[in-house]
Amino acid sequence: MSKTDRIIRLKTVLDRTGLSRSTLYRKIDEGSFPRQIPISARGTGWRESAVERWIADPMGYDTDDLDGLA
Repeated sequence: MSKTDRIIRLKTVLDRTGLSRSTLYRKIDEGSFPRQIPISARGTGWRESAVERWIADPMGYDTDDLDGLA
């Protein structure tokens, strides 16, 4: 994660992608959307850079391509 990379929450991810909550979680399960990361005991977020990569190429995004970047 670069030092300028931010963690964004669910509402922001949904607003930026236009996906519904259920579609977002289905895509995560399929491996076609970035997984969330824990930010507290009960909270999660997404790396802004990962979401931006998905927005740039949603059909070509594959979490398997990012195994070494976590």
